[in-house]
Amino acid sequence: MDVSNVGKSLTGTPTTYDRFPELKAFDESKSGVKGLVDAGITHLPRIFLRPPEDLAADDPVSGQPSQAQFKIPVIDLKDVVSGDRSGLVAGVRRAAETVGFFQVVNHGIEMKVLEEMDAAARGFHELPQEVKAEYYTREMMKKVKYGSNFDLYKSKYANWRDTFFCVMGPEPLDPHELPSICRDATMEYSKQVQVLGRLVFELLSEALGLKPDHLEGMDCAKGHLILSNYYPPCPEPELTMGTTKHSDPDFLTILLQDHIGGLQVLSQNGWIDVPPVPGALVVNIGDLLQLISNDRFKSVEHRVLANHGGPRVSVACFFTLHLYPTTRVYGPIKELLSQDNPPVYKETTLQDFIAYYDNKGLDGNSALTHFKLLP
Repeated sequence: MDVSNVGKSLTGTPTTYDRFPELKAFDESKSGVKGLVDAGITHLPRIFLRPPEDLAADDPVSGQPSQAQFKIPVIDLKDVVSGDRSGLVAGVRRAAETVGFFQVVNHGIEMKVLEEMDAAARGFHELPQEVKAEYYTREMMKKVKYGSNFDLYKSKYANWRDTFFCVMGPEPLDPHELPSICRDATMEYSKQVQVLGRLVFELLSEALGLKPDHLEGMDCAKGHLILSNYYPPCPEPELTMGTTKHSDPDFLTILLQDHIGGLQVLSQNGWIDVPPVPGALVVNIGDLLQLISNDRFKSVEHRVLANHGGPRVSVACFFTLHLYPTTRVYGPIKELLSQDNPPVYKETTLQDFIAYYDNKGLDGNSALTHFKLLP
């Protein structure tokens, strides 16, 4: 990438600046953000700079004492079979209806499996550039691919993050499509996180007052994607973001994050940290679950800060059929509707929802607004 203009101040950026050539050069390098770091840059290329209005509007509450008054719930799943299941369901309901995020412990996935998945994700991103480049593509239907910023040509600024993307279901992925460095760990983690996902969907179904298998019967757990995200150390983290504010275009996300931190959730008290808890997994409600629950459950906006330390590694499991060819239409669950609780959203196919989400990119606005019924 041409770095001749890196390090220019925001105020010094000309209003006629054409980003496209630099975006294209970055994209065609196939080296991602890590490639920039490996090249030894000391200032951010302009394509990563947040606009002045974004910096000015950033939440001043972030990191302030309000964090002590509001914490992401931690839910212990050890009682799921023999213990107080009603209490567990109540805790999941509170978290899903208010925060949209919670962490789970005693979830049944051994620490060794989590550590191996983290190491596998890190290992892929730290492969030689020419090896990773073989997987670099923006082809939508590719099941295994590596890239940086799926919305690179649409966003106001690029995020300081690279991603390795794998479609693990509903059609089983041929393990040989995965690089050997992360093959075994990814296949095993995928198998175990799918079991956990089904359990969480059971609890969420019960939290809605439905039968335990209701959400699974809607194919919410039928397919999943694994996204291994890599956030290299950033020379000027205050001028960009690891991941822009967004909500997830799925039913449910289960996230494995390392010890670095940086994930934040938007609450009434501003931006709240989701602190790494050893052995825990982060669960958050996706846009599609907010849609079918008719706004009972909240798909909350979140972001990831860039940082000097790291690299930060996270592995997100998105429960969705994504681009799988299904004719199923999703709208508010009829059992939840009444005269006092009419539908808030129109029906949509997953393909239409994903197409709209991907086309708009991470612009800081919820895709759900587009699917709301007019009052």
